[in-house]
Amino acid sequence: MFSLKGKVALVTGSSRGIGRGIAISLAEAGADVVVNYAGNAKAAEECADIIRSKGQKALVIQADVSEEDQVKAMFAEIMKEFGRLDILVNNAGTSQDKDIFAMDKADWDRIIKTNLTSGMLCSKSAMEIMSEQKCGRIIFISSVVGERGALYGHIHYAATKSGQIGMTKTLARTAAPYNITVNAIAPGFIATELFLQTHGEEEMKKLAASVPLGIGSLEDIGAAAVYLASDEARYVTGATLDVNGGNNFR
Repeated sequence: MFSLKGKVALVTGSSRGIGRGIAISLAEAGADVVVNYAGNAKAAEECADIIRSKGQKALVIQADVSEEDQVKAMFAEIMKEFGRLDILVNNAGTSQDKDIFAMDKADWDRIIKTNLTSGMLCSKSAMEIMSEQKCGRIIFISSVVGERGALYGHIHYAATKSGQIGMTKTLARTAAPYNITVNAIAPGFIATELFLQTHGEEEMKKLAASVPLGIGSLEDIGAAAVYLASDEARYVTGATLDVNGGNNFR
């Protein structure tokens, strides 16, 4: 079950964090993976080496996925290398710890462009390919804050994560006639390298105690992505899969 053998996947922002974990999980399930990164070439190559160690092909592409010309060039390179694309994971994103009183329009525009515009641009290019193939999987990596709002500030981040869920539902309707499914994953607290670096030991204990199942792992999100990318999820579309350990119930 959940085999991705023969599939080609693109994971945006996959040099580190959740994107890296998803890229590795897709490779473990049998997919060849395109590792996209914006600035950290070393980390992207390290991720690609892990994918290759799993017996799968890896293609590393630097591209700012919020810029249309770079997105188009990236998809052209993917088609030149593989001739197809079966899975797109819209993971690239960023955040900023500012509430509305400290935020200016440039802060707002940057987060919206990086987190939301990128998903639209990549989904458009992917759907052009997948509609010709008559099959495909698109997955947005949203967040628990897209459903409940951010606890402290981060209004622009929460807005983009809610926007990703809205885009998921809308694109699911557009894509269905082409046998393309579009779904989202909404993680809670996940033990990424950055998360561990920015939270002290006592804060980690408090966060873990506030969630019924504690802090999640990269493998938890990777497993959800593998499922949504698989043939077994062919009748699941427009859905948001909560992977938050009980952090938020809908």
